[in-house]
Amino acid sequence: MEKHYGPKASVCEIGGKKKTTRRTTNRCRFYKHKGDFTWEGIKDLPYKAEACGWFHIMKRVLIGSRGESTNFHVRYFEISPEGYSSLEKHMHEHVVICVKGKGIVRIGRTKKTMGFMDVIYISPDTVHQLINPFQDPFGFLCIVNSKRDKPRVLTKR
Repeated sequence: MEKHYGPKASVCEIGGKKKTTRRTTNRCRFYKHKGDFTWEGIKDLPYKAEACGWFHIMKRVLIGSRGESTNFHVRYFEISPEGYSSLEKHMHEHVVICVKGKGIVRIGRTKKTMGFMDVIYISPDTVHQLINPFQDPFGFLCIVNSKRDKPRVLTKR
């Protein structure tokens, strides 16, 4: 027997009971890619509120700032040539996926060059930094815990 969901059911509700969440704005979202790693409805944001230990980096929050109840956030970062993120460590983990250009990721005392679709898992309490010494922008997706501690910014060693 075929189920009929009626005109008010959304795709997210099909196949089960509607889940209640802590946030009342939780709903499915679609952000159309406009090209060059920009999306309709997604704004450019500064990497961090304070200009401390980083240079020429921009952030776009794709999922995680509009009331979604996910346990993760998905952000796109782009580091301009000669730019870098802060050297930091924190107790939350994250994943970085290179989607544009190439860059250097420092994990502890090790440095790796990331290219298109290379993936790195950064474990909790690991010193890390992303750097772009190249001539083209270095763009990457970063998937991080939605509940996370504040990073401890370190000085270069």
